[in-house]
Amino acid sequence: MEIIHWLVQTLRDNPAIAIFLTIGLGFWIGKFKYKSFSLGTVTSVLLVGVLVGQLDIPVPGPLKQVFFLLFLFAIGYSVGPQFFASLKGSGIKQVLFAVIMCVICLVTTWAVALLFHFNVGESAGLFAGAQTVSAVIGVADDTIQTLNVSAADKANWINLVPVAYAVTYIFGTIGSAWILGTLGPMMLGGIKKVRQMTEDLERSMNQDPSDSDPALVNAWRPVVYRAYKVEGEFFDSPRTVKEIEDYLSSQGRRVFVERVRADGNVLPSLSADTKIVRGNEIVLSGRREFVIKDESWVGHEISDPALLDFPVEQIPVMVASKRVVGMTVAEFRQADFARGVVIAAIKRGGVIVPVLAQTRLERGDVLTVTGHVSDVNAAASVIGYADKPTTASDMVFVGLGIVIGALIGAITLHIGGIPVSLSTSGGALIAGLVLGWLRSKHPTFGRIPDSAVWIFNNVGLNMFIAVVGISSGPTFISGLQQVGWQLLVAGAIATTVPLLIGILLGHKVFKFHPAVNLGCVAGSRVTTAALGAIQDSLQSTVPAMGYTITYAVGNTLLILSGLVLVFLL
Repeated sequence: MEIIHWLVQTLRDNPAIAIFLTIGLGFWIGKFKYKSFSLGTVTSVLLVGVLVGQLDIPVPGPLKQVFFLLFLFAIGYSVGPQFFASLKGSGIKQVLFAVIMCVICLVTTWAVALLFHFNVGESAGLFAGAQTVSAVIGVADDTIQTLNVSAADKANWINLVPVAYAVTYIFGTIGSAWILGTLGPMMLGGIKKVRQMTEDLERSMNQDPSDSDPALVNAWRPVVYRAYKVEGEFFDSPRTVKEIEDYLSSQGRRVFVERVRADGNVLPSLSADTKIVRGNEIVLSGRREFVIKDESWVGHEISDPALLDFPVEQIPVMVASKRVVGMTVAEFRQADFARGVVIAAIKRGGVIVPVLAQTRLERGDVLTVTGHVSDVNAAASVIGYADKPTTASDMVFVGLGIVIGALIGAITLHIGGIPVSLSTSGGALIAGLVLGWLRSKHPTFGRIPDSAVWIFNNVGLNMFIAVVGISSGPTFISGLQQVGWQLLVAGAIATTVPLLIGILLGHKVFKFHPAVNLGCVAGSRVTTAALGAIQDSLQSTVPAMGYTITYAVGNTLLILSGLVLVFLL
């Protein structure tokens, strides 16, 4: 008993230990799955925090706000390029859809809250859980603090937000994945039909009008480098590098001449006019099946470590050049600057999108390109900015960005006697959006590595949630009794109705392709779990093409909708 007493007292005297205990156990529990069911990290951290909070551990108030502002800034930074890029061009249709979906989510939750006579705290928690937007917990907390009500009401409402969230989040996640992954395809003609339509779309988008390449597939094929002795009839007369590559391109084979050895010496550099004759040794690069498809035209393969001893690089490059923005992958492949370079992957707003011939490159996309070091560096200088791996983050950019955003958000306007503001959290989110977008245009500053963004997102949010759980622990049980189990029903309605409306809206009004439609609904609702369920159901990554733009818009508007909901109530 003395050990337990000492442990409890130590946690009370050192709340930081309790927070890290909550984080560790929450992340551990969040990893467990039963079939497709998982509590998820955020819910697990919240529930562990509630349990730890039963020990009545005081946590300093400003601590959770620090982590929450860091999280919101990172969210804005991640989606900023895609958010602003989507406001013009072909993405505007998906932007409009996402805006309408966010309004439907807000109005549905508001109507359900009025129907069940929920107070502000219950309603904000219902919105956060049913729409799976955990950040609304913090936004609602900030907004409630600005309301002109008694301190007792504020405290009661703030304590009820995580309770209502915990009750509604599980169906919000599982229900969304089932509705969009299983019910959605059934509503659009059946899984088999939608799956076939998705295959047809992928096939049509994979057609490259510039050549006969039948399969620029969405799963990257490894690039190989092979050495050959030049002996084939094709070389009865000397051939230039350009003639060789054009000959292979006419056969639908994108293959490059990377190196040449003539008279026992490796040529220091190659140009399009470099001539190759019988007896030379050359290195060819390209997708494996293209290089080895037919070797008779060139000669037999040789094992020559010295000839193959040259640097090959694979690096992420951010698209920032006007010359590349808007290009299709097929057009990229034919560009002079892309010679010898292959796109291995495209990441857009943190989401992998399929590398298809007709996939358009957008500002802020991160391309993983591979090839000879000189070719990759030359291409990177045209594409935008080589985002080479680093451990350094521009903390001046992060720190001042959050300060400026939070100060703007703290400005309060009184409309009809009601104090209205973005709140410091809303200001930090918008600052992240703007600065993330600015970096996509001027990528030489404001670098935050992906690993650091992950830390800011996950640790920032979950540290905040851990403090919320620990702080609300003593009142959580009584709060659960207060909200009642009717909140489960309310949550199911608030989750289901917007999704069903969204599927029909995308199909009947916006005329989206079924796979893109489901991706748009998932993105608008910011439910990554549902995107995974859709892709598994359709056996394709094509739904991600509808997810990225709507995710950027939905992630921003749904967080700010939490603020609006509090004012509406």
